[in-house]
Amino acid sequence: MSMFEDIPVEVGVIYEGERIRGEELQVELGGPKCDYKFELVRAKSMDEVEDGKITIIGPDIKDMKEGTRYQTLGIYIEVAGKEVEEELEGVIERRTHEFCNFIQGFMHLNQRYDIWLRLSKKSFQSGLNSLEQIGKVLHRLFKSELPFIEKLQITFITDPNKIAERYKEALEVYDARDARARGMKDDKVETFYGCALCQSFAPSHVCVITPQRFSNCGAISWFDAKAAARVDPKGPVFEIEKGELLDEAKGEYTGVNEAVKKKSLGDVERVWLYTAFGYPHTSCGCFEGSAFYIPEVDGFGLVHRGFKDMTVNGLTYVGIADSTAGGRQVDGFHGISIEYIRSPKFLQADGGWNRVVWLPAEIKERVKEFMPAELVEKIATEKDVANIDELRSFLKEKGHPVVEGWKAEEIKPIEAAEAPTAVPTLRASTAVIPAAGGFRIILKNAKIHAEKVIIKPAPKKE
Repeated sequence: MSMFEDIPVEVGVIYEGERIRGEELQVELGGPKCDYKFELVRAKSMDEVEDGKITIIGPDIKDMKEGTRYQTLGIYIEVAGKEVEEELEGVIERRTHEFCNFIQGFMHLNQRYDIWLRLSKKSFQSGLNSLEQIGKVLHRLFKSELPFIEKLQITFITDPNKIAERYKEALEVYDARDARARGMKDDKVETFYGCALCQSFAPSHVCVITPQRFSNCGAISWFDAKAAARVDPKGPVFEIEKGELLDEAKGEYTGVNEAVKKKSLGDVERVWLYTAFGYPHTSCGCFEGSAFYIPEVDGFGLVHRGFKDMTVNGLTYVGIADSTAGGRQVDGFHGISIEYIRSPKFLQADGGWNRVVWLPAEIKERVKEFMPAELVEKIATEKDVANIDELRSFLKEKGHPVVEGWKAEEIKPIEAAEAPTAVPTLRASTAVIPAAGGFRIILKNAKIHAEKVIIKPAPKKE
C-alpha cells in the first residue's frame, strides 16, 4: 500500500524539476511580486508538537480563484525528536524545496523569504485542491527521509493580515543563523561540505559550503551542513575533505576539485571558490543574488532576487540569473548568497569590495556594516545612477579604486596594419586587439578558442 494512496496525484522523485508555466497554473503562492512569503522550520520540545497536525490560517487553495497570482504564503514547520537540534533547522527547511517538487503538478522554487510555488490546473482538477494535502505529503516525506524527526506539525498562513508577525520572526531567525558562522575561517577547518540538492534543476551544480562561503541559496551554513551530514549521511549534503591548497587567493583545493568532479559526473573539473573568473563556482537557480561583471568600468555589480528594476547595465535580475544558472561556469556571472557578500572571502581574487561599483540600495543597507567604511559612499545604487555613463561619472567623482585601473589600462592606438590576423588560442586577464581607424578591442578575462580571427578595415565610402 502506497503511503500516498489518499493523495489524488502521484508523488515521487520523477516529478522533481517539473516546470509550470503561467498558462498552466491554477494558483501561484509567493513569488517575486508577493511581499509576504517564507518557509521556516523551528526545533521544539516533544511536548510542544502534535505529530501530523496541519493548520491553515486564511483561504485554502480551493477558496482561491483560478489564476490567482502572488498569494501570500507562510510555511511554518515545527519539529521535535531526541536528535533534533537548532543547527538542523536550516537543513530540514531546505528539504521543503525537494519534497514539494515530488508532488505531480506542484512546483517549488527558491528558499527562505523568496519562495515561489505554483499548482497546475491539471493537478487541481485531479483533486489536489487543499494545502492540507500538501501538508500530509510533507509530513510523510520528512518523517520517512529524515527519521530523526519524531514529531512534525505544519501551519500554512495565507491571510495577509495574519502573516506579518511570523514573517518578522522568520527574518530574525535567518539573521541569527547566518551570524553563528561568522568569525570562523576556511583555513581553520579540514572539512568543507557539499550540497547536491538542486541537481534536479541544475545537474552539474554542486554547492561547496565553507565557513566563509554559504550555500548559494543562503539557507545552509557550514554548521548546518556539518549537522546534516552527521544525521543524514545518505542525503544531499556530504563531507568534502579540503585536500591540498593549490591557490590561496582563488580558493582552489584538490579535495574540492575531486568532489565536484565526482558529483557533477565529470562536467565540472575545477572550482575556484573566491573569484568570478576562470573556474568560478557553479550556480543552481535558487541563489539569493548574483555578482555580474561590468566591463565598461572594470567592476562588479551585485543584484538580489527581490530587485524588480533594471540594473545599471540595463539587465533585469532574471536576465542576469539566466546567464549563470543551470550549473554552468560563466566568466563574470556568479550566483551568490547574501551572507557570502558579508564574507572576507567575497570575490577575494578579484579585488573584493574594491571592485564592487553598484548594488541595490536595499542590499547596501543590509550589508553596510561589512563593507569597508571608506567605500560605502563610493559604491553606487539605483538611487545614484541609472546607466553606465552615469556610473562612470559617479565613480570618478567619488574616487572609487577602480578608476585607478582605468588609467593603468590606457594604451595608445596601434595602426591597423599591425593587427594580428589569427588568434588560435587566447586566454588572458586583459588583451588588446587593434582595429581599423585607431579603435581597440579590449578583451578582459577572456577565453577564446578559434581557428582564425580576421579584422579588416571597413571600405572607404566613395
